[in-house]
Amino acid sequence: MFITVYPSRARLAAALAAALVAAGCAPPDAAGPTAGTRFRETRRLMGGPWTITVHAATPAMAEAAIAAAFAEVARLEAILSDYDPESELSRLSAAAPTAVPESVGDDLWRVMSVAVTWRDRSGGAFDPTVGPLTSLWRQARRSGLPPRPDKLAAARQAVGPEALVLHSDARAVSLPRPATRLDLGGIGMGYAVDRAMEVLAAHGIVSAMIDASGDIAVSKPPPGAAAWRIDIAALGPNSSEGGRTTIGLVDAAVTTSGDAFQAVEIGGVRYSHVVDPRTGLGVAGPAAATVIAADCTTADALATAATVLGPETGVALVDAVPGASARWITVRDGRTIETRSSRWPPQVPQPAGRFARP
Repeated sequence: MFITVYPSRARLAAALAAALVAAGCAPPDAAGPTAGTRFRETRRLMGGPWTITVHAATPAMAEAAIAAAFAEVARLEAILSDYDPESELSRLSAAAPTAVPESVGDDLWRVMSVAVTWRDRSGGAFDPTVGPLTSLWRQARRSGLPPRPDKLAAARQAVGPEALVLHSDARAVSLPRPATRLDLGGIGMGYAVDRAMEVLAAHGIVSAMIDASGDIAVSKPPPGAAAWRIDIAALGPNSSEGGRTTIGLVDAAVTTSGDAFQAVEIGGVRYSHVVDPRTGLGVAGPAAATVIAADCTTADALATAATVLGPETGVALVDAVPGASARWITVRDGRTIETRSSRWPPQVPQPAGRFARP
């Protein structure tokens, strides 16, 4: 089975992967559907296109499973979006500074808990309180001007470990600083992919791929295949060099974080929309990191952290995560540089991950 994927989400480096094309998948049987029949549907959610591909015995089975998975993503969008002022996340941010800890729902609590874990593991390269800084850099991309130093300094005061406190006993959150704004853009979509994959499995789908605008997860491979095979173009951002890397995935996820679409050039420096919470600056590019992990939540958060850390220090973080691997592409002085973690490229097929079903 051979799948070519070019992620299309703006935060991804489009030059590193491709639009979902299921080349080589068995076509529907003219005499009627079989267990190997492929069904696919695309909808726009969380600010970008989501494509769900499943293999199912009947169209009715596929339709019900895909519809339920999309419904789960829509439900989570209403919880985790920092663009929707009525989402649970936005309402929590608006409460800062919190007079007392604010109780949160199960999904927001799970994502926040994992986000804090990655904040600590990455030394602050990933941080869910980065919202004030990402807001400034969104304005910078529109205006072409750098954030004002006073505004940047004020935003940095609202970001960091002291700006967010989790109360495990009560499943509640405190935001001690008034300007703190939460941004789960580096992990929320991966979490939604994982939940949607679980919904598909609950509907009897054992072979599926979800492409959430570039955050990609797969379960078991299509009938007759050893793995889902995915092409990642081996060229650097803004480079015309050819070539590609083919990876095989089973019960795993892959995502790329980079500056291909959302970036601004100021003073001859290209700044990514991916912001380093420790400095308040957009990551200098062109640069991108592709991460493979057992689940999409991990791949999403780890790709963001790896982009901020760069290959020099990011390799150690990736290698410390069981089963994870990464590749960095950077462009310096007109040269495209590729750096790999110790386990890249992954072996095919992958060991069973969290999406495995008996």
